[in-house]
Amino acid sequence: MKEFFEWHHETMGKKAVEALKKNHFNACYCKDGQEALEKILELVPREAVIGVGGSWTVAELGIVKELEARGHKILNHGKPGLSPEEKIEIRRGQLTSDVFLTGSNAITMDGQLVNVDGFGNRVAAMIFGPGKVIVVAGINKLVSDVEEGLKRIRRTAAPVNNKRLNTANPCTVTGECMDCQGPGRICNATVILNKKPPLTDIHVFLVGKEMGF
Repeated sequence: MKEFFEWHHETMGKKAVEALKKNHFNACYCKDGQEALEKILELVPREAVIGVGGSWTVAELGIVKELEARGHKILNHGKPGLSPEEKIEIRRGQLTSDVFLTGSNAITMDGQLVNVDGFGNRVAAMIFGPGKVIVVAGINKLVSDVEEGLKRIRRTAAPVNNKRLNTANPCTVTGECMDCQGPGRICNATVILNKKPPLTDIHVFLVGKEMGF
């Protein structure tokens, strides 16, 4: 049975990759995380300063440890022990990093990236600033269209991320978006990359396994 799912993942994943390419993104389908890791490491210049967006997919990939071992400077606001002021400064630094690593909340079959952010630093860096943006996403992020992508965020990504971050938002109880109004809300900026912005070098790696939320 496993091979049938692998066939379906690859078939749909490669269709999405072709759509991303038509929208001018650099895009690649990888059968698993190891293949994606190897390809991304080849793409990162040796002396590059690396910005890391808040992405569980990037954490699952294990690429930050690999880059640290290579001696890269890593701008990661999720590193334990940082003060709020230090986190803000790191987020600002990510906007001009040589390489920015992030995930995507959803990728549509017609080649668009759909993301919702709390502070806006992640989606801002995806649009303009870093020398290179590398997006990695599991096959579970693949959706039919933008509306389905937004539904996926409200139904899955936002509640699970709120639970991970231990916020006081109501979706940590209900399991679904409640359009909350509190100060801890993490769904404040919605960005849809319909096509690749011309001044931003964006590489999308779609992995044929479930990764992230």
